[in-house]
Amino acid sequence: MQAAPVRATAIPSFTDALRAVESLLMSSGQRTARRNAWTSVLEDRRRAKDRVEAQQVLDKALASRP
Repeated sequence: MQAAPVRATAIPSFTDALRAVESLLMSSGQRTARRNAWTSVLEDRRRAKDRVEAQQVLDKALASRP
């Protein structure tokens, strides 16, 4: 008898593995809520960084006034 051919399969990334576990443990609504929450966190961080940069520009403009 001949051995079955061996197929090369891609090894899932750590993120893929976490998402697979997440899908097993949580319902679809919870996954969506967590992703939305994380997206909000990232957006809040971006806005905070923008505020700091804007404040620095304003401070420099005020400091350069005679």
